[in-house]
Amino acid sequence: MKSPIYCDNRIILSNPKVRNFVQENLCLQIKEKFPDVQVIAGVATGAIGIAALVAHQLELPMIYVRSSAKEHGRQNLVEGILGKGQKVVIVEDLISTGMSSLKAVQSVKECQGEVLGMSAIFTYGLNIAKDAFLKEECNLITLGDYSNLISSLKDSNYFDSNEISALENWRESPKTWKGLI
Repeated sequence: MKSPIYCDNRIILSNPKVRNFVQENLCLQIKEKFPDVQVIAGVATGAIGIAALVAHQLELPMIYVRSSAKEHGRQNLVEGILGKGQKVVIVEDLISTGMSSLKAVQSVKECQGEVLGMSAIFTYGLNIAKDAFLKEECNLITLGDYSNLISSLKDSNYFDSNEISALENWRESPKTWKGLI
């Protein structure tokens, strides 16, 4: 799938002001939406650093979830200590289709954690992701989304109306999107 705007959330850790903003606001959202959280989980690799910041500020334990088990050692998908029934909020950097994020949700559940929801930095808001999160019954909250990003771009006059229209139409058919015309 070709995306019109690449959101490289990995560079957040390199900018203290942005990093602090993301950390503070994820913590505020998590405390508001998931007040019973007992453990913060980060999705490898992009969200591990952000999850560590959030867990530190909230003074909670942290685990992380691999995309696949290591071939050596304990061969875990979930790394860290997770007690049976502990209430977990999973931190993710970016939601596109949601498939890798929901794989992390399943991994935590298989380790007998109770997933309260997922808190992400950004979502493209694709229907495939929305449907998948609904089906999994996983509450997703985000700091930013594609609709608000496009709205901000409209206000900035950085793109002309044809380019904005092309960006807005991307979500209708992301697999066949041809780019800005």
